[in-house]
Amino acid sequence: MTDIIAGIRVPDSAMARAATQLVRDTEDDLLYNHSRRVFFWGALTGDRRGLNYDPELLYIGAMFHDMGLTDAHSSPDLRFEVDGANAARDFLKGYGVPERDIEDVWTAIALHTTPGIPEYMRPTVALVTAGVEMDVLGIAYDDFSHDHRDHVCAHHPREANFKADIIDHFAKSIIKKPQTTFGNVKADVLALKDPSYRRINFCSIILGSKWPG
Repeated sequence: MTDIIAGIRVPDSAMARAATQLVRDTEDDLLYNHSRRVFFWGALTGDRRGLNYDPELLYIGAMFHDMGLTDAHSSPDLRFEVDGANAARDFLKGYGVPERDIEDVWTAIALHTTPGIPEYMRPTVALVTAGVEMDVLGIAYDDFSHDHRDHVCAHHPREANFKADIIDHFAKSIIKKPQTTFGNVKADVLALKDPSYRRINFCSIILGSKWPG
């Protein structure tokens, strides 16, 4: 039976069902529920803005966006966002999805922690980030009705300590590869969680390069 939550219909194709099961089997409850909420916030944002988005592509982007945080999909040296994007790409290729659509989902996941860029891109890219920003940062919180927020969270609850726990999830994955935080918001996570972490400084790289001047 198709789920309709806060007026948003969850995609019910064979591909969407397979994605749901894969994420359910791979992620813990916190990341699974977070990913589902990201889809609803993204879809509600798309409806509010009158965007012509593909619900299935948005769903795959939302469901896979944190897969790079899991042991099953974490590489030793790539940003977790890229790991998740690669996992989604491999999944979509198995269903014969057109390359442009795969590229949109890949980009949506890869850029979802890079503010100031996705919002100007195609709907799948823009709305995955919008969903993440709402759920993690509370951006545009008041643009969603009280009923919509309650309905989504009734089906996919936010844990009592979600704010601290999602930071812990980020830290657990990226503390093993701190170099991947250069130039993105996850440097703030390690600055909070790892006393030995030292930020890579962009200006120091410029001034310390082999160029003579």
